[in-house]
Amino acid sequence: MTTALPRDSADELTLPALLDQCFLQGGDPDAQLARGVPRAIWNDALLAPLRDFLARPSKNFRAGLVELGYRLVGGVPADAALPLELPLIIECLHAGSLIIDDIEDASTERRGAPALHRSYGVPRALNAGNWLYFWPQVLLGRVPLSTAARLAAHERLALCLLRCHEGQALDLQVRVDQLQQREVAQVALTIARLKTGGLLGLAAALGALAADATPDHVSAIATLGRELGVGLQMLDDLSGVLNSARRHKALEDLQHGRVTWLWSLLSQELDRPAYDAFLRELRAVMAGGASDALIERMRFRVGGLGVKLARERVRAAVDELARVIGRGSWADTVLEQFTWLERRYVQA
Repeated sequence: MTTALPRDSADELTLPALLDQCFLQGGDPDAQLARGVPRAIWNDALLAPLRDFLARPSKNFRAGLVELGYRLVGGVPADAALPLELPLIIECLHAGSLIIDDIEDASTERRGAPALHRSYGVPRALNAGNWLYFWPQVLLGRVPLSTAARLAAHERLALCLLRCHEGQALDLQVRVDQLQQREVAQVALTIARLKTGGLLGLAAALGALAADATPDHVSAIATLGRELGVGLQMLDDLSGVLNSARRHKALEDLQHGRVTWLWSLLSQELDRPAYDAFLRELRAVMAGGASDALIERMRFRVGGLGVKLARERVRAAVDELARVIGRGSWADTVLEQFTWLERRYVQA
């Protein structure tokens, strides 16, 4: 049976409940003024779309990484429990990114329900998604951190948001058929590191900072989180060709010509004529042609290899952190959790 990443009393606090506790709280003059606006007006303008999205089911993998980072450096006694808000800060950032991604990608569904902009319109969804980028910075003020840890947390959060948007710029604009074959792997890695890797690296680092870890330990734990993020992105990209239930993922990626790990692997495994043949098939799909044949060829050529490389990447990251902080049961927990995610993503 798979062991989940550590969870503790953060399970008692949900994002919708935290939203109700915190909205317009504070002694600043603007909050005092805004509290005079009837709640029904705020509900229609902002709270309803936020509650809708934040109540949807999530794997909470990122929240688990916050707790793992905390426990890896000794934050385990009952009287030193992980602050309740800290894992939710990461889930909040992730939720905001999903809302914005869905707008940018014109997606129709997210977490088993219509994408937020489909239900509330682009302006309200866009504002709600952006609000979820800024709220975590205020929430950090509620977390009991040392002065040095709080400053480091704010700096890491700001840098993560900056890098995520840089990665998203590449993901939105760069098409794989516009790149030289030798450029594809670097672009794919950069997108994954800056986006998924960046947020998971922040998650692990925040947990370590809450436990007053040394800067070297924080950096090492953040690196594990980042590599887990890259591995997770690899699984997500591969899932479209390996899991029939996620075939829509492959189709969307192909229609947009996205620089996914599938193309990274093809660019490294194939000679120029064979790679160019795949690109010709891609251009036909982008022009409205059928995708099934191309998806099957990609699955056969690099699907299994991609899963193997994702596992190896995560194992190497676990081994590297073990050299810094020592190997313990945490290592098996991380590997088991990644195996569980692998099954979830790539098995039909």
